Amino acid sequence: MAAHTHGGDAELSVPERTRWILYGTAAALLLLTILGMVVLRPTGENRPDLEAVGFGAEFYDATVVSLEEAPCPGSAGDPLADPGLDDPAVDDPAFDDGAGDADDIRCADATFRLLAGPDEGEEVEQQLFDLDAAPPLSVGTKVVMRYDPRAAEGFEYQFGGEIQRKPVLFWLAVLFAVVVVALGRMRGVAALAGLVGTLVVLLVFILPSIIDGHSPLLVAVVGGSAIVFLALYLAHGFSPMTTVALLGTLSALVVTAVLGIVFVELASFSGISNEEAFYLNVGGGSIDLRGLVLAGVIIGALGAIDDMTVTQASAVWELHAVNPELGRMGLYRSAMTIGRDHVASTVNTLVLAYAGASLPLLILFVLSTQSLGTVANSEIVATEIVRTLVGSIGLVAAVPITTWLAAVVAPNR
Repeated sequence: MAAHTHGGDAELSVPERTRWILYGTAAALLLLTILGMVVLRPTGENRPDLEAVGFGAEFYDATVVSLEEAPCPGSAGDPLADPGLDDPAVDDPAFDDGAGDADDIRCADATFRLLAGPDEGEEVEQQLFDLDAAPPLSVGTKVVMRYDPRAAEGFEYQFGGEIQRKPVLFWLAVLFAVVVVALGRMRGVAALAGLVGTLVVLLVFILPSIIDGHSPLLVAVVGGSAIVFLALYLAHGFSPMTTVALLGTLSALVVTAVLGIVFVELASFSGISNEEAFYLNVGGGSIDLRGLVLAGVIIGALGAIDDMTVTQASAVWELHAVNPELGRMGLYRSAMTIGRDHVASTVNTLVLAYAGASLPLLILFVLSTQSLGTVANSEIVATEIVRTLVGSIGLVAAVPITTWLAAVVAPNR
């Protein structure tokens, strides 16, 4: 159907002068992006050392070879327990301090056989506390052992509650790829290539560059631009429609960055809103934690903005294919109707995505019986609110920008 000719015929139907302007602008932005990546490239010279805060350990696979329930430390059955623990008064509700009875907690003596590492094949014994709070274990379960050669003798290997999940994650990724390719065929393969490109930019450029002490905001903008070029052109092909979506995405990205700077500054965030940020503050050296909040705003909104701009550009192309007589204003008005419906659902998606990621935290706040205003004022929640709302504003801004640009570029009689 002609409406789906995003390359080929659609390329030829756009006036040559318009295509030159469109592609010239995209090329200039690509050169700026490449220049930014060269200037901000990670070198590893200023990389902080987190060993001082407990991040110097290695991890090796092991398997459970024996698991027997045993009395917990401090319980009535513990031969080393204080005799006073057997006093009936300890179990009296009047003496309840809210910590619970040690006899109600299940513990076990476990033996693990190391499957890798410097002591491969050896067995390690460890007492496990509170089995009900740990992943289900049985003989033969593969786990991950933490190895710290600086620990006291006999305590170099510790099981921290992590079972081996890599096979499950691998097959889930395979299933995802099969579903995408089955539905999208070659377009699905291209989309997966764009996803791989996104991960490469994130892991090879964005994160290492921030660790090296570069401005997280600049790194996020430059890295986000690189992701946009890779993801859009790989997934949707090189065409005027895709280039319109790209320019709309980059414009919305700038709007999001500016708003992020303003409201993160007004909210006076410290950047230390969770345990991970605390560790970075202690051992992260030159990492700008407030800048990380801004980078999170930009990267978090990028995916939704990308989706919105492609939809709007595609809508204009489809409307033009169905009725070439609409003209620029007709295309703009009709596509904006689609955009308003899309915005309504996507903004809700952003809110639910952030709420889902922070669900345990939100439950704790509800149980604390604090007022909604008090909960929202705490930095950890306020940060997510700013991310959601700034990202949503950038998302909304992407609709009229992309729709107008697509209506101007789309061929008119």
